[in-house]
Amino acid sequence: MSKNRNRLLVIDMIAMAVLVAIDQLTKLWAAQRLKDNEGIDLIKGVLKFYYLPYGNTGAAFGILSGHRVLFLFIAIVVIGLIIFALLRIPVNNKYRLLRVMLVLIAAGGLGNMIDRFRLSYVIDFIYFYLIDFPIFNVADCYVTVATIVTGLLILFRYKEDDFKELETAFKKKATDTANE
Repeated sequence: MSKNRNRLLVIDMIAMAVLVAIDQLTKLWAAQRLKDNEGIDLIKGVLKFYYLPYGNTGAAFGILSGHRVLFLFIAIVVIGLIIFALLRIPVNNKYRLLRVMLVLIAAGGLGNMIDRFRLSYVIDFIYFYLIDFPIFNVADCYVTVATIVTGLLILFRYKEDDFKELETAFKKKATDTANE
């Protein structure tokens, strides 16, 4: 593997670890500070930190509640695919933002996977009660924002030649990547 690719992968992994730590620290804070009370109004009538009693055992909006093993399996597969992609994405500035988005998605998946493994549920504590939006957490923010930005990149930034370059990079054999 090239020095640049190795360096980028190390940076990606460090960033992922820092993002997961931030997520886990905010969840720890929420569990200690918000559990068993009315929460903290950040913007009265709009935004509140509120600990979701009994946690979230489902996916977005409580979908598939109680399917812990399925969520753990999906998270492991998605994170594995993201790491594979990070190993294959060409090392140039054109794909830097895509790398960042993949790191955010993986960090969000890891943060929620840690909760599911450790607690059997995900700690949620951010609540937009103005519109009664489902309660969520920092990891959910990572995944949501990164997915939206990735969609916008695909729609508006990357062109057909970029997709061909990515396709070629992903089709390379592992030995080709190692010899770079």
